[in-house]
Amino acid sequence: MARPEEVVEAYLDHLTVEAGASVHTISSYRRDLCRYVAYLAERGVTSMDAVSSAHIEGFGASLREASEGRPALAASSAARAIVAVRSLHRFAVLDDGSLGNPAASVKPPKQPRRLPHALSIGQVQSLLEAPDRTSPLGLRDAALLELLYGTGARISEAVGLDVDDVSAQLDDPELGLRLFGKGRKERIVPLGSFARTALGDYLVRGRPTFNQQARRPGPALFLNTRGGRLSRQSAWQIVQTHAAAAHIDDEVGPHTLRHSFATHLLDGGADVRVVQELLGHASVTTTQLYTLVTAEHL
Repeated sequence: MARPEEVVEAYLDHLTVEAGASVHTISSYRRDLCRYVAYLAERGVTSMDAVSSAHIEGFGASLREASEGRPALAASSAARAIVAVRSLHRFAVLDDGSLGNPAASVKPPKQPRRLPHALSIGQVQSLLEAPDRTSPLGLRDAALLELLYGTGARISEAVGLDVDDVSAQLDDPELGLRLFGKGRKERIVPLGSFARTALGDYLVRGRPTFNQQARRPGPALFLNTRGGRLSRQSAWQIVQTHAAAAHIDDEVGPHTLRHSFATHLLDGGADVRVVQELLGHASVTTTQLYTLVTAEHL
């Protein structure tokens, strides 16, 4: 029978090649499933047919307990790991029909519903004005912030853009910006005048400076100081830095701007179905959470 680590590698290959999962998703699943394999190995489980539902439930419980070198995971992180394990066993059954599915009866713990956190319009304005637009770094940061708030893009979608993805849109305001979301699902979003202006300024007066630092210039839209593609972690730090400069005490990350984009649209009377399409949500139920935020705000 297949060893758990072998099935994990086959499953991750499936997610990469056939399902088209993002690098971030693959990384998260790999981390969770490696923990699962280690948990099974510690209990002498070396084949998939020896796994029981009790093992999976025990794994979920262990994640909520601190161990040497690892703090206890938050409930949401533990639930995500159980979802990954359930998906792994479903794949194993499809890949080898002789296996049962011990994860079928194991449910991820229910999470308390957390409403998306949005900034006020005043806070967003302060954040967007924080970068120094007289410097290449400031021009890049301003363009990134304007894009995140102006389109509701996920951070992975923003840093994954190439120059060619936006060049035509800068010349023609009627053209939308093409974004690739989870599972490479494509959507077209409007590119507003503020984001378009900030991107144009960055491309003309900011990006060439970063491009000079690159050994081999690439197509990425947002570059780091070495001329390589800006990472999600660096983009997150950019948002944090300017939020602090704007004296915003709330916790702010790239997703906060996405939440703010959706909330402010709904506050302004946009239809929830339109906002769903702009955000790339598969279900309108996810988007409807923002209606609760606007109701609280009102």
